[in-house]
Amino acid sequence: MREGGRSRRGASARTPLSRERVIRTAVAVADEKGSAALTMRAIAEPLGVEAMSLYHHVAGREDILDGMVDAVFGEIDLPPRDTDWKSAMRHRAVSARAVLRRHPWAIGLMDSRSQPGPATLRHHDAVIGALRAGGFSVPMAAHAISLIDSYLYGFVLQELSLPFTGAAELHEVAGTILRDMPADAYPHLTELATEYTFKPGYDYADEFTFGITLILDALHPDETASAQGQQEGPGR
Repeated sequence: MREGGRSRRGASARTPLSRERVIRTAVAVADEKGSAALTMRAIAEPLGVEAMSLYHHVAGREDILDGMVDAVFGEIDLPPRDTDWKSAMRHRAVSARAVLRRHPWAIGLMDSRSQPGPATLRHHDAVIGALRAGGFSVPMAAHAISLIDSYLYGFVLQELSLPFTGAAELHEVAGTILRDMPADAYPHLTELATEYTFKPGYDYADEFTFGITLILDALHPDETASAQGQQEGPGR
């Protein structure tokens, strides 16, 4: 026990503890084990310190979750400012999907924090700004964000729950299901599998592209160019 204590103190002395290190380690723990396993002890262990040492840098678990969510938002690309609103929203959605796939625990927490951090606020402000610059009124921008994010979070949640991660596993899982089904009992399922998902080159990720394109094509700016110009003011 004494040697273990010296080891922890030695590790702490070599690399000073900080809020950033605590949050970064918490994200790594959640990535590996899920947010349910996120205890102060579980975070302290890879840092080589005692759990109580964390309280010098964070207020507690909720404060850590605030920081973790902010860190995830910080990984998502902001909508580019040098392109049209539709391209900007597509770029941001594709980036967000990739980030959420890296951090599955974050999906249910992204908009749950009552004390959002600077990266979170910057992200939301940039998304709203891209839509407003594209001619969306404030209410329509709110509708667009809700629609896009509901699809984004829902798709990733479904994607991560599927019993396959690639074409080979899909063929294996679906093939087993088809073999175990009574012959001709579910003709539409059989048709979908054999004529679509079993085709060479099928990638479930393409469904995300189809969906986000459909949503973006359905959204339209609702402010006239003159009204937008008056809002922005002269010289902008």
